[in-house]
Amino acid sequence: MGAMNRRIIIASFVAGVVGVSAAVGGFAYFNRQEQARLDLGARACADQFAGAWSQGDVHGLTYVGQGADQVAASFKSTTQGLGTAPAKVTVASLTRAGDNASGKLSVSWTVGGNTRWTYPMAIQLQRNSNGVWGVVAKGGASMWANGLSPKAKLVATRTSGTRGDILDRNGTAILTVGTVYDVAIDPARANDATVTQLEKLLNEPAGSLVAKLHAAQGAKSSNAISVITLRDSAFQGLKTQLDALVGVVYPSRQQPLSTLARPLLGSFGPVTADAIKNGKGRYATGDYAGLGGLQAKYNDVLGGTSGFKVTSSDKPDLPLVQKAATDGKPITLTLDSKIQKAAEAALVGTGTVPSALVAVDVPTGDLLAVASSPEAGMNRALLSAYAPGSTLKVATTYSLLTKGLAPSTPVLCPASVVIEATTLRNYEHETLGVVPFSVDFANSCNTAFVGLSSGMGNSDVHDAAAALGVGAGWGNLLGVDGAFGGSIPVATSKVEKATTAFGQARTSVSPADLAVMTASVARGSYIQPALIRTPAVTGADRTPKPLDAKAAGQLRALMRLVVTQGTATGVISSVPGGPVSGKTGTAEYGAGNPPATHAWFVGWQGNVAFAVLVEDGKSGATVAAPIAATFLGDLQH
Repeated sequence: MGAMNRRIIIASFVAGVVGVSAAVGGFAYFNRQEQARLDLGARACADQFAGAWSQGDVHGLTYVGQGADQVAASFKSTTQGLGTAPAKVTVASLTRAGDNASGKLSVSWTVGGNTRWTYPMAIQLQRNSNGVWGVVAKGGASMWANGLSPKAKLVATRTSGTRGDILDRNGTAILTVGTVYDVAIDPARANDATVTQLEKLLNEPAGSLVAKLHAAQGAKSSNAISVITLRDSAFQGLKTQLDALVGVVYPSRQQPLSTLARPLLGSFGPVTADAIKNGKGRYATGDYAGLGGLQAKYNDVLGGTSGFKVTSSDKPDLPLVQKAATDGKPITLTLDSKIQKAAEAALVGTGTVPSALVAVDVPTGDLLAVASSPEAGMNRALLSAYAPGSTLKVATTYSLLTKGLAPSTPVLCPASVVIEATTLRNYEHETLGVVPFSVDFANSCNTAFVGLSSGMGNSDVHDAAAALGVGAGWGNLLGVDGAFGGSIPVATSKVEKATTAFGQARTSVSPADLAVMTASVARGSYIQPALIRTPAVTGADRTPKPLDAKAAGQLRALMRLVVTQGTATGVISSVPGGPVSGKTGTAEYGAGNPPATHAWFVGWQGNVAFAVLVEDGKSGATVAAPIAATFLGDLQH
């Protein structure tokens, strides 16, 4: 009996032990579940905060210590100086202890184009009495970057290296970087009286700037009102008066400056929205770049690469992150500053009438001057297309001479000739009768060339012009976008063959074309022209292509006769510096009766070949040749 009772007691004890163990195991299991739930809650809160930061909107979260409105205002104030730079924020680590959790965020801003600014940022969480996790937002430090005070602001600034100069063939700067001042009006500080004084100081129309001030103030705009950009020399003369005008600001910056070849070099200014959109991160709002001409074409060379830095308003001299800008490199042109100046000075006399002058170095084929007027207009010296008129008789004559025509051959020069029911006349209806071809050439007799064209092939002028450089394909190899290398189509009828012979029909050239053609005659070979020395233009072939030596020699003598006995007699024959050879041209265009004309004169003196164009000029002899005389005369000083 005693033994049985012991067995019952032992069995009961074992059953009790099993029951207690089960209760303990169940408590542990549910405790692990609760801890896991708390861990997940804290992690979810941290992930939500990281995601909200990445989206740039931290308003809709739970915070401890501050309200959501305060946190959102702090985020905006601190980070708005980074502009539209995107952020990617993730939770790197998180440890929970009871109702508190702490960890690290990985913050990565994309700044300065495609560069990332990455740093760790501490995060603290706390669970409130309702069981809701929130981000702790209190204390004396910023939540958004390390080492910042709560009121500090982040500022991302683009930086630029020194822009490269544009040099001439002698290493002289044609375009160099200098200081300019952007005079502007601060609408928050300026008043009508101040702005009226500014109008008088800068010779702006009365009331024009005041109207802009009123418009900005009416729109409650805080953006500065741009007025004018002044070079340093002009600014220094006005600085005292500008200093006295409250609300007038004039931040300085560096800008390429030039007084030469402006249509060729192009402009420099704020980048456009399209440039920013298509720039693959190169440009940002507020950047400056070349906007046209060589400054735009070679902006990547001249401008180097932008850098950036991020600073805080409380420690502006201590960058939080930075990437150094790289300086631009110079580009070197074949131009000669002295010859370019002489070319531009010679065109001053044409006033507002469009004109151009291109000079070529005879030995090398380099472009020495590329001048277009007005200086604020287009680069017509290289980009425009005009009928060459009688200047193309140089190519026609080269073809005739290579096929056996002698300068002494008698040729009829009547007042008019009828070809396929089309009457072709001399410019002033003159007639020379039967005279040596040299006289016809010197006096630019159209009808003599019409008569000779009947024995020419349809492609003869085209082929001769190409041999001299017109239509030879160099336009795409000059290093200037849109440079026009000429077009002398193969004739398709007797009339077209005749009119092509004296530079009409479908013929078209740029002033540079004719300068290249003239240099070829003077040299005795065609050399592809060049404008850019560095960086090298790929694909260029500057090997001389010899002309027919006998024909080229005869042609040089004929072009000398134009100056001594022909259409340019007395206009350019007395220019100092050696003999001048040339050819006048008067090119008709349009449907007027009589048609309007452009004036040409092409030629060379010594090692300088040139072409002069004046739009709507009466004739090459009366309008273009005198400009050439002025140009050559200036070169002697």
